[in-house]
Amino acid sequence: MAKFHAKNERIKKKYLTWLEDARRKDVKTTTQVAAAISLFERSTRHRDFAAFHFEQARKFKSDLEAAKNERTGKPLSQATIRARLNMVKAFFEWLSDQPGYKSKVDFTDVAYFSPSAKQDRIARAVRETPVPTIDQIRHVVSTASGQSAVEKRDRALIAFTLLTGMRDAAIASLPLGNVNLARREVFQDARVVETKNSKTMTTFFFPVGDEFVQIVEGWVGFLKTELLYAETDPLFPQTAIRPNDDGAFAVTGLKRAYWRDATAIRRIFRERFEAAGLPYFRPHSFRKTLARLAYNLNLNLKEAKAWSQNLGHEKPMTTWTSYGKIDDCQTGEIMAGLAKGHNPASESVPPEALAWMMRQIGGRR
Repeated sequence: MAKFHAKNERIKKKYLTWLEDARRKDVKTTTQVAAAISLFERSTRHRDFAAFHFEQARKFKSDLEAAKNERTGKPLSQATIRARLNMVKAFFEWLSDQPGYKSKVDFTDVAYFSPSAKQDRIARAVRETPVPTIDQIRHVVSTASGQSAVEKRDRALIAFTLLTGMRDAAIASLPLGNVNLARREVFQDARVVETKNSKTMTTFFFPVGDEFVQIVEGWVGFLKTELLYAETDPLFPQTAIRPNDDGAFAVTGLKRAYWRDATAIRRIFRERFEAAGLPYFRPHSFRKTLARLAYNLNLNLKEAKAWSQNLGHEKPMTTWTSYGKIDDCQTGEIMAGLAKGHNPASESVPPEALAWMMRQIGGRR
């Protein structure tokens, strides 16, 4: 079976270049697009894209339904299937307007890549995910003794994530000099920090407790005075691993180097939460913790806008719809209170903010 088609490779390269340069897509996104198109090619045994027929799209959907996740061995989720179908569909929509393909790729046939209405509803469904409380995070931080440099780094990493709500990729690439403890702010400079959509922003510490601030202050002081780190060195450096006397690899301290990505940060979170006897919470879930905290602070409209902006959102509704979901337990308590003629939600949402939010929701219909 052929595993390569030169003509296909040339047009794929043109499409991916167009996505990156004209549509300004991130390399991570185009890598996923390339992988999805390659799966389609495998399904058609690498036939020429110009020979596209709607039956190929139907077969591709069947192949995805039958496919297994390489890591878990379980069937692909409907969200994954939907994403891959849409990536390939977008490619063929673009292809149908390209010289040499216009008369061969029927635009109406491309619609066969669309998932069924049922699959689309399942893929889009928002499911409740576990969110750590501040008390749980405080417990995890307290279980790390802070005796070794690695333990100091790990507990400061968790405290810093809560204080800033920053994404793990941004934290992994953050220089020490971008943290101003006197002003309790972090400068996320997109030229050096891996921010979402390469957005430059200034983030201020959220009011989650002085104990978390003190941990970060102690960590920064340790880096500067004891390890003599420079402003351009990483705020959270790699773990140093070297062979010991027995020839086995062992942790020996810290390595003055940035992590390549956020994988190590997620591993640290998993290890620290499990060591504290708690389930693993991803770093990103801390953003939901902060959104829920906002509900309890009786924020006025201006404060709610600042809170949302501090999370990197231009529109406050992004914060409340993406991160501020009220869990089922709280929903039950609120509904029970309403049944008794008491509205517990009104205590944490001022009338002017509630009215503004309803206007925003109404404008989205």
